Amino acid sequence: MTELLLRYFRKKQKEAETEKIYDTQCPFCSMQCKMQLIEQSTVTRKKYQTIAKNNPTSEGRLCIKGLHAHQHALHKDRIKTPLLNVDGEFQEISWEDALKLIKEKFTAIQSFHGKNALSVYGSATITNEEAYLLGKFARVALQTKYIDYNGRLCMSSAASAAARTFGMDRGFTNSIKEIEGTRCIILAGTNIAECQPTMMPYFERAKENGCFIIAIDPRETMTTKLADVHLKVKPGMDAALANGLLKVIIEKGLIDNSFIEQRVAGFDEVKNHVASLDLEEIARLTGVESKLIEQAATVFGKEETGMIFTARGIEQQTDGSISVRNFLNILLTTGKIGKAYSGFGAVTGQGNGQGAREHGQKADQLPGYRSIENEEHRKYVANIWGVKEEDLPRKGVSAFEMFEKMDEGDIKGLFLMCSNPIVSNPSSAFVKQAIGKLDFFVAVDMFISETARLADLILPATSYLETSGTMTNVEGRVTLREASFPLWANAKHDWQIICEVAQTLGYGDYFSYSTSEEIFEELKEASKGGIADYSGITYDRLRKEKGILWPCTDELHPGTERLFEKSFAHSDGKAKMIPVPNKAEVEKEAPSEEFPLYLTTGRVMSHYLTGVQTRKSSSLAAREFESFMEIHPVTAKKYNINDQALVKIESKRGNIIVRSRLSDSIREDTVFVPFHWEETQNVNQLISKKLDPTCRMPGFKVSAVRIRSVTT
Repeated sequence: MTELLLRYFRKKQKEAETEKIYDTQCPFCSMQCKMQLIEQSTVTRKKYQTIAKNNPTSEGRLCIKGLHAHQHALHKDRIKTPLLNVDGEFQEISWEDALKLIKEKFTAIQSFHGKNALSVYGSATITNEEAYLLGKFARVALQTKYIDYNGRLCMSSAASAAARTFGMDRGFTNSIKEIEGTRCIILAGTNIAECQPTMMPYFERAKENGCFIIAIDPRETMTTKLADVHLKVKPGMDAALANGLLKVIIEKGLIDNSFIEQRVAGFDEVKNHVASLDLEEIARLTGVESKLIEQAATVFGKEETGMIFTARGIEQQTDGSISVRNFLNILLTTGKIGKAYSGFGAVTGQGNGQGAREHGQKADQLPGYRSIENEEHRKYVANIWGVKEEDLPRKGVSAFEMFEKMDEGDIKGLFLMCSNPIVSNPSSAFVKQAIGKLDFFVAVDMFISETARLADLILPATSYLETSGTMTNVEGRVTLREASFPLWANAKHDWQIICEVAQTLGYGDYFSYSTSEEIFEELKEASKGGIADYSGITYDRLRKEKGILWPCTDELHPGTERLFEKSFAHSDGKAKMIPVPNKAEVEKEAPSEEFPLYLTTGRVMSHYLTGVQTRKSSSLAAREFESFMEIHPVTAKKYNINDQALVKIESKRGNIIVRSRLSDSIREDTVFVPFHWEETQNVNQLISKKLDPTCRMPGFKVSAVRIRSVTT
């Protein structure tokens, strides 16, 4: 009888099961893999599973982060309603009261201190629509020049290098599918296997097809293991290494004279510069044997096709922009761009790192990659927005420099959206100090992050499961992220929050949108005729075509698979080469008697950025639950450090304590620490305030430190 009853109840339970499927995109890296959340419900509980969905870029793959992304989106710690900081404790308040408080405080600050006393700090994880709207909000509703975003810490070096060299910046100059057909690849400072795992099959197929792969990295990684040659460069010496490669290529005559003559300006200056350099001196500076430099350069120069990919390893330096330009010099010298299987790829880190930098969050930028200092650009966008050109603010300052303005007292208020600058910025103790001086600070987030903890008011935002909109992936492919999951309690979409704050401040007529698609239609018009032209893209097209590579100038335009086939985007149609010095204009820290080791930073596969989301995923946090210091066994022995021991790492800025991890995959003069952790494990506390003079990128990848074992 009991067995019969059990069967009966099991049958009834199965009958009661329902299944819902929600289409979405991964909230993490720039591959923007398509996926679905499956919700299985019974009378007693719900189960969730994320599965991959096919798309042109990631071909139906997901990495471990994407598979577990729903865990943070459904986490119990998500903020449910606005939170007011009362004597250090957060208390729930209504949206109505929150908006009233913002109006009161923002109005008072600007009345006493002027329009530019307010600042906006954006994000490269929000949608194109929200990035566009945030720029408009700063310049129309707040009328402040102070807006920048966390992508400044990620893509600014590569973006500025491409813009100055080619006349425009799109993540990849070619479709991602061309990777597998190229004959030689240089991977400069990129660990794709751990940072963009679903991209790796393209490189693996290229290898299977006979491609020669050159990796440049101070460490051996899952990515460098794919390489035929690994140039284990000394941290900070990437520009010099590129000079060595260029010298060999030019002196061996492995150049494309016809391409240079017709399509390049500045080659002779570069040729004369590298002729004056000594290859053995470059080998000494870089720590890479001259015979390896010669081998790599010869293969790249001789092959008919080739591609160069850069990422944070060479970009997050005080000469990051000009270092990337030197690798672009190599492409141009060999004529390997503007044709099949040849080109450049900046391997974007954040989910919308490409789109978020195109439509107005940057200090000097208007939508469509227009310049805020260009009179024609200002007039065009002002007309779209229905404001006077003279009322648009001028150029502000970069992300980190805004914190300097806060510390100096010029900025009194901050509107922060979906970013955690206390953990992500250099000299994080200074950033915390600067934020502490604000009169009023509003944070928009899903969680009480380390930065949001300092806010006067936190506004609850929706997740990737709930917010529809477009994202532009690593290729420059605009995709549509569908989202239909129920809203989390009283959370609102970022674009809704922007609109409601603007309305409260009296600018509702400029922000009267009811859907993300309405915002996109205006974005299209604002981008029309600009470098990043989205005007031919529609939501319907994105649904049918699964993504479109910009520029796309009308609705019959198929999108642009390959850039620069006939000319570059400068007015004369030519790419620009410049000589690059071996040493940075803004001096980098070098090891000394007091601080004898290089420190470099980076990522691990199971975490994303400052870890606010991934540390809320039990499956991901379990894989890497604390930070660590990777150190060579020879170096560890010298400093009496055992494997898995607690170690204090000190720079001139501060110190952290992490656990050692011995590995012979790293240079003996270098230690590596990932940056996904906070407080006493936040490696960015150790990083200098020095910035790249071109793009204002901090020098995360090169610091001088000392280490010692911590006795417990």
